[in-house]
Amino acid sequence: MGGAKPDKEGVPDPDVWVDRYGDQLYRYALIRLRDPSLAEEVVQDTFLSALKAIDQFQGRGDFGAWLMGICKRRVIDVLRARSRTTHIEADEDSTDPAERLFDRTGKWRVDPGQWLTTPDREVERAEFWRMLDKCLQKLPPRHAALFTLRELDGLSTEELCNEFGITRSNLWVILHRARLALADCLRNYLYG
Repeated sequence: MGGAKPDKEGVPDPDVWVDRYGDQLYRYALIRLRDPSLAEEVVQDTFLSALKAIDQFQGRGDFGAWLMGICKRRVIDVLRARSRTTHIEADEDSTDPAERLFDRTGKWRVDPGQWLTTPDREVERAEFWRMLDKCLQKLPPRHAALFTLRELDGLSTEELCNEFGITRSNLWVILHRARLALADCLRNYLYG
């Protein structure tokens, strides 16, 4: 990029973007897309889009957060495109442990973020996230994407329905199935 200097306050030189933000953007994309080459493409597209739209950065917030917002949109675009070509699989599990794990609205009874909160359990916390990632990989891609975007990224029902072109009830069924499958998978990891 030949030593280009930022024109706006708070915008680092584009020469340092990859070193400064690349790993974080890649991890974000990889966790959600579960495909290293696709995650790399998303990060490259994020940087390219940021270069093209640098005038839109207002300088009011953190530049890294602005880049992450672009990356998040790119990930959603990929997931939406993938969901159009992926067959929705039926859930074979007919058991319903939902009553123990979720309330009537489908929310976790105990917030997963509170499961391992003591400082002396950091190793266990890291292991939990590894187990959760393995369990997410066992879900149908669309279920994993919708669950991750809803529960980890905090997208609203309306946003997800609009992005994926599905109804609220369809979203609820997918999230319900994903939660049940994840609960069963995590239980198997935790208790053998």
